[in-house]
Amino acid sequence: MSSQITTAFVNQFSSNVTMLSQQMGSLLRSAVDVETVNGEKAFFDQVGQAAAVQKTTRNSDTPIMETPHARRMVSLKDFEYADLVDDQDKIRMLSDPTSSYAKAAAAAIGRAMDDEVIAALGGTALTGKTGATSTALPSAQKIAHGSAGLTIAKLVEAKQKLDEKSVDPSIRRFIVVSPKQISDLLNNTTVTSADFNTVRALATGTLSEFVGFTFINSNRLQVDGNSDRLVYAFAQQGVKLAIGKDVKSDITERADKSYATQVYYCASFAATRMEEEMVVEIACNE
Repeated sequence: MSSQITTAFVNQFSSNVTMLSQQMGSLLRSAVDVETVNGEKAFFDQVGQAAAVQKTTRNSDTPIMETPHARRMVSLKDFEYADLVDDQDKIRMLSDPTSSYAKAAAAAIGRAMDDEVIAALGGTALTGKTGATSTALPSAQKIAHGSAGLTIAKLVEAKQKLDEKSVDPSIRRFIVVSPKQISDLLNNTTVTSADFNTVRALATGTLSEFVGFTFINSNRLQVDGNSDRLVYAFAQQGVKLAIGKDVKSDITERADKSYATQVYYCASFAATRMEEEMVVEIACNE
């Protein structure tokens, strides 16, 4: 069981267990393409861009074209969480912490899911028939930090990169940023008053879209070797979240643990980038 539970032993100080500040669940699951899969590994087939040929004579032979095919692979990963609530602990506390442990478990699994998606956005995708080829995000899909944080110009450039790759505009577009990038936009002196009002609405949560992207605030984005925050703009179908086993919860008595209550959560999932042209990495100086 958690060795830190003794911090909640109280006399008459509080009747509730308070959850400390943390990300409660996944922020990115609804922003990517989700598919339920079976097996240790999952393969996702793709059909590429084909070209038509002009017919120049009557009754000509039917042309047989080579339609390009590609494939992405993911290997499922297992995640779990468990903790024990001893009956004696319940006596020493004014409330049963079981439900709070369950919330903490669900939040932990959700954060792990976001970490998988973020890693897939900028990481190496396994491609080919057996997934033996490693495909990195090309430099053409990256925007340099330019000694600046997130700017309107970078957002416009990210949109342009997706448009130039003919990414279907009907596919929802997202950008995952940290709070610092919202501050960058608010502090940008070149932003017009209309833009400032829009960004201010982003900061207060009354608006979630700007320059065609739905903004997602996350504190789980990583920095590169130069300590620049790596922000990702992407189309929803550009990332696949494969779920082998969705989140399962089980709260039971453990006879082998003096009949303590065990809170257990588990899930199996993995993510992969499906198409490089649908993802743009933006380096932001912090």
